[in-house]
Amino acid sequence: MSERVLIIDDDERLAAMLSTYLSKRGYGVVTRPDAASGQAALREGAYDALVLDVMLPDLDGFEVCRAVRATSAIPILMLTARGDELDRIIGLELGADDYLPKPFNPRELLARLRAILRRQARAAARPEPVLRFGALEIDRDAREVRVQGEARRLTSHQFELLLALAERAGRVLTRDQLMEAARGESLEAFDRSIDVHVSRIRAAIEDDPREPRFIKTVRGVGYVFTGAG
Repeated sequence: MSERVLIIDDDERLAAMLSTYLSKRGYGVVTRPDAASGQAALREGAYDALVLDVMLPDLDGFEVCRAVRATSAIPILMLTARGDELDRIIGLELGADDYLPKPFNPRELLARLRAILRRQARAAARPEPVLRFGALEIDRDAREVRVQGEARRLTSHQFELLLALAERAGRVLTRDQLMEAARGESLEAFDRSIDVHVSRIRAAIEDDPREPRFIKTVRGVGYVFTGAG
């Protein structure tokens, strides 16, 4: 599916030129001539990027940027006929991802658009540093597990095992699948002791390890992390 770009610009000739140029390069393009119709288009459809002119007939583009950023993380490339550096600073402070003064070469706009879309894709692909399930927090970066803010002691192997389960919450994993998923380090030492490690993880994170809420046993198969908070 092609990436969809919304262009809000009252310069009809420029908008038409950009629409043709970007469409030929695989983008789905929608153009709107003012803030009101542009904001309506954002509410009614899904877009991957917004090209937003600063000088609009009904509302300042900066105000549009502020309103969009209050509810959406969509990449925003702002355009302006004014080459004032202050405009650039204001736009970036309001949450724009990039800024391009007019006149410009459409190839430069395409390059900047591709760059902000790549950044957005990388950010979306980057896992959240902390997984939260009610009172349970699993901190990837600190390699720490907390329950109601209190750190719970787990070995490195147990942390990897819990993380593997939590990242696949709702999926039943066999012991072999768990071993494969958790094999970030040398885990040969616990190849035959998954059950022991699960028992110790439960002791660390469950209110009642005998009646676990987070890690359930699926008899004859393996384990599932429910994510129940």
